[in-house]
Amino acid sequence: MRGLALILALLLAALPLRAEEVVMGLSRNTVAITADFDGSEVLIFGAVKREVPILPEPPLQVIVTVEGPLEPVTVWRKARRMGIWVNSEAVEVDSAPGFYAVATSAPWSDVISAVEDLRHEVSIPRAIRSVGAPMEIMDSQSFTEALIRIREAEGLYRVEENSVELRDSTLFDAAITMPANISEGRYVTRVLLTRGGVVVSEHSSELMVSKVGLERWLFNLSRNMPLVYGLLSLAIAAFAGWGASAAFRAMRSG
Repeated sequence: MRGLALILALLLAALPLRAEEVVMGLSRNTVAITADFDGSEVLIFGAVKREVPILPEPPLQVIVTVEGPLEPVTVWRKARRMGIWVNSEAVEVDSAPGFYAVATSAPWSDVISAVEDLRHEVSIPRAIRSVGAPMEIMDSQSFTEALIRIREAEGLYRVEENSVELRDSTLFDAAITMPANISEGRYVTRVLLTRGGVVVSEHSSELMVSKVGLERWLFNLSRNMPLVYGLLSLAIAAFAGWGASAAFRAMRSG
């Protein structure tokens, strides 16, 4: 009987966690890359549905991630040979997001445990799926760290703690800025609710980033008719050079 009572108590304690469910929405479902595209901001907002009163402890936290598109990456290590820096060793990263942003409602250590991070692949290192390294490379992890550093410097990877606005443990919103150098493709937005570092609910939605207008036409031309694209590029370069030369001569004669 004592064992049964303990099991019932544990089940009752878990019910409020299961009775919370996140619903979310996006300010836009598509991002258009035009000729003058200089970045975009996407607002992720939502609410927590409940069937029970709000639990005071442990406090509810929210994590928002935007990821995509996934692609294989080759990371090279450079070495100095005869006074010249050259590529020496390489590690193949099977799948890494071209863009990855994480926003949280509290400091990282307060929103998710290491075990839950591993299970749900939330942090930037966990989002990089797998790494294959040759046997002679003993420090393959350093290649992953280098990839993260490079993309952080480019604004493509970032963690923004305390940037999710959570109101009355029910309503939330976060603004994710996407830089001008993002790639087109399918992006996945996730919202995770946590209590005591444990994920209690998760919801995801898709966001499409695509080239439009002149950008799309030039992209399709380069892929479908590379010869025409090359000739057009040469013609534009020649015309620009002639125009600059003519303008310079006009300035000198004037």
